[in-house]
Amino acid sequence: MASHTDDSHPGPAGPADPAAARVRLLTAPGPGGRARRAELSARTDDWLAALFASAGAPAGTAVVAVGGYGRGELSPRSDLDVLLLHEGRLDPALPERLWYPVWDSGAALDHAVRTPAEARAVAAADLKAQLGLLDARHVAGDPALTAALRSTVLADWRAGAVRRLPELRELGRERAERHGELSFLLEPDLKEAKGGLRDVVALDAIAASWLADAPREGLDAAALRLADVRDALHLVTGRATERLALQDQDQVAERLGVLDADTLLRQVYEAARTVAYAADVTWRAVDRVLAARSGRGRRPHRRGFPFAGPFGGASGAARRGAGAVARGAVERRPLAEGVVEQDGEAVLAQGARPASDPVLPLRAAAAAAQNGLTVSHATVRRLAAECRPLPVPWPDEAREQLVTLLGAGEACLPVWEALEAEGLITRLLPDWERVRCRPQRNAVHRWTVDRHLVETAVRAAAMTRRVARPDLLLVAALLHDLGKGWPGDHSEAGEVIVRDVAARMGFDPESVETLAVLVRHHLTLVDTATRRDPDDPATVEAVTKVVTTLPRLELLRALTEADALATGPAAWSGWRASLVDGLAARAAARLAGDAAPGPEPADAPTAEQERLAVEAARTGGPALSLLAQTEADTAGTEPMGVRLLLAVPDRPGLLGTVAGVLALHRLAVRSAGLRELDPIGAGPVLLLSWTVAAEFGELPEAARLRADLRRALDGSLDVARRLAERDAAAPRRRGIPAPPPVVAVAPPVASANATVLEVRAHDAPGLLHRIGRALDGAGVRVRTAHVSTLGADVVDAFYLTDAAGLPLSARRAGEVASAVRAALG
Repeated sequence: MASHTDDSHPGPAGPADPAAARVRLLTAPGPGGRARRAELSARTDDWLAALFASAGAPAGTAVVAVGGYGRGELSPRSDLDVLLLHEGRLDPALPERLWYPVWDSGAALDHAVRTPAEARAVAAADLKAQLGLLDARHVAGDPALTAALRSTVLADWRAGAVRRLPELRELGRERAERHGELSFLLEPDLKEAKGGLRDVVALDAIAASWLADAPREGLDAAALRLADVRDALHLVTGRATERLALQDQDQVAERLGVLDADTLLRQVYEAARTVAYAADVTWRAVDRVLAARSGRGRRPHRRGFPFAGPFGGASGAARRGAGAVARGAVERRPLAEGVVEQDGEAVLAQGARPASDPVLPLRAAAAAAQNGLTVSHATVRRLAAECRPLPVPWPDEAREQLVTLLGAGEACLPVWEALEAEGLITRLLPDWERVRCRPQRNAVHRWTVDRHLVETAVRAAAMTRRVARPDLLLVAALLHDLGKGWPGDHSEAGEVIVRDVAARMGFDPESVETLAVLVRHHLTLVDTATRRDPDDPATVEAVTKVVTTLPRLELLRALTEADALATGPAAWSGWRASLVDGLAARAAARLAGDAAPGPEPADAPTAEQERLAVEAARTGGPALSLLAQTEADTAGTEPMGVRLLLAVPDRPGLLGTVAGVLALHRLAVRSAGLRELDPIGAGPVLLLSWTVAAEFGELPEAARLRADLRRALDGSLDVARRLAERDAAAPRRRGIPAPPPVVAVAPPVASANATVLEVRAHDAPGLLHRIGRALDGAGVRVRTAHVSTLGADVVDAFYLTDAAGLPLSARRAGEVASAVRAALG
């Protein structure tokens, strides 16, 4: 080809040497960027146009750029995807006159020679070819030929989108399985991994279908960042590689002007998460549109996203694509106060007030996760824009909703990602920013620090039945590695951080201390078990000195396993588990021997409790007091609830009956206590103290609740039948799989005067009613009960005696436990 010294663009007087200009651009120093990619595409256009002109191409032919070249996004070592388009017969030597100079230059060329009909047929048969043609751009020759092909291909794509989009989604899934998630890989594939440049192309293809569009905020910047890193990688390696290998990261960071390789990876991870989240939102939108077009609609229990508005406003084409759905009736089912389910996702209720309800983001997230849903993109954006920060310390409901979210296990992940995409996580936990997208350069770890923390909480959710404080286990799992964002030993730094975070969350001092111990010593159990002599008394003492109590040992044992399982397969094995279990068992025996059995907790009754007990003893009937709890302040930081005190002469079935009435009124039991009093020596009176909250924020009328309690106690209201009828009429909603309930008889040292039955289960409407009926059916007396709801879990203790007031025999206690277990299913 001709050689010229001028590297300017060809002008009317005659072309310069575009090939030489392209080579000089490739070898020029400096970073890449969009301008460089566009310039490289333009120089390549000039080169191919000059070759086309010198090859003597006849009329009715055109050179068309497709794929990345068609988009004008050539990286330094990208293939040149080119189509020679022609009508009628073509001189067989013409393609050779075009392609050979390109091959001789060393450029990678992906070429084809086709008529418009052939190109259309190939696109119909090959999805990848059709995607490339969606970006067709005229380079040289007959522009009308290129325009006609582009118009035809776009029309075919839109007409066949219902069939082609599922194929495109399947290609994305296969790529993700082969290449993993870009945002968690130490050596990520910038193009093929989930969240990479291929996903950006897929999002553009979806937009071209006119069925949906991606949430665009931040997406262009993320795509630019990935493309810039790819350019620098090509220039550093001199190869057309897409994998950001460890040995190249420092040089790539230097070429981009980034501080170091870790900073580079964090930027790549952040960009990849933006792309991946946009893809997830968009594919769910596509899912709903396709379901609507097929006539199946969207069942409430299945996941799906409304396409019109989940991103703050879909394109006009997307609105046109499903106008009939938008105009149709939309079914909304309540999930929690201010939160409803619509089209398979959690959205805000019409009466929700984000500006005056700072707990709403956590409440919506928890409700979505517990029901196996995610929070709609529009809802998350609105919450981020309108909700004010939580007060310090957090209200009780906020802490409980966080625990409920974490307790959802795997279902927590997409909800957490949605909150994080809009900055709500760092608003709740400012210390999260230091670990967000932070890489872990350790072959054992498979996740970034922040994702490892969430994964640990996911693993811990399956272990909540092992511990008496599942809320502390889940929060410790989420916070245990926060110290990795600070210099020094991360366990020591984490202890300092978690004391502050836990106090801001509103935990009591004892719980704060427990969380601090768990974070400071989350590696102690496994390190001691694998590095010290298990038969040496000093080994056991090293553990007992740290945990000091059996409940803390339970928590540390569960956290140790959850942390290891979330790290990666190499971090936990049967051998390690056996060593840890052996050490934990020895430590538990030591702690149990040091602990003397104490009396059942029994605070002195209040004046109001004594008044009700005396009234019940004198009248022989129930005496009750209802105190409506209004919001704690004008900001509305506390949920409205009811404090119920009930005194009634001892009678069977009391616990289950009262719990059933509360369930009928859709009141969730947050805590409950039952104890015996004998205020005037006329016989025992049972005193129940309950704290309940309305499931959907609306309390029942106090007079109606009082009347139903009296009717249930005198037998005129069949609570069990009413609950069964309501449950049978309610639509079935798929919830998350929860660990099975655990019903166990505590060791005799737990109480000298009663048998203690412990129940740990997933909270559900009517749960306490079922437990109470089972105990009543077993013919035992409940002398004392302590009921706690911690997030989505309940931890209950029932002090039982036989009819004579004595502890149950071991055989009888086992039968009662089996009856309760059966009642819980």
